Amino acid sequence: MSKLKTIAYNLLAVVLVFTLFCNVWIVGSSRHLIVQPQQLPPGHRVVLVLGTSAKTHKGGDNQFFSARMSTAAALYKAGKADRIILSGDHITKYYDEPGAMRIALQALGVPDSVLLSDDGGARTIDSIIRCKQVFGQDSVVIVTQRFHAYRALFISRQLGVNALAVATREIEGQAVSGVLLREFFARPKAVIDLFFYRLGNRG
Repeated sequence: MSKLKTIAYNLLAVVLVFTLFCNVWIVGSSRHLIVQPQQLPPGHRVVLVLGTSAKTHKGGDNQFFSARMSTAAALYKAGKADRIILSGDHITKYYDEPGAMRIALQALGVPDSVLLSDDGGARTIDSIIRCKQVFGQDSVVIVTQRFHAYRALFISRQLGVNALAVATREIEGQAVSGVLLREFFARPKAVIDLFFYRLGNRG
């Protein structure tokens, strides 16, 4: 085996070990923070809904989006939320995740006065940072799928946000495996993002 191949294999091994480590760390340190609505303490009255597209790439309804909307609406109707921050991407006037969430939640009976739009939540870490720095919230209830909640909670706690999460119903189907694979690699990226974020905010 050539020296170049040896280096390549060693680098691959390091990447795989780091990826596995980050997944175990993030899931293990966050799973106890995912709770049922009735377990939410009185101090957690602001809900942060993490954005996703309302439609799939084929044009159909996105079940992940629908589940997040249903969960957020249920929390409001159960008296668990005073404000709901809708954080997502709004790259053009034709793609507006917070706007789509607002329309969906209004259709589910949530009044517009409760809803706050955050157009700068292109990534999960952006949503968490802006929740604290722009909206002034350091205690929130995150609404998203369980697999995503682990990372969102990890980021929140690392950035000083006292977050809990209420997970949506489980989504089934062939597309889920691809989403889970992307999440597997998004977790080590979150660790790297947090490291460089902290470096950039020192001093």
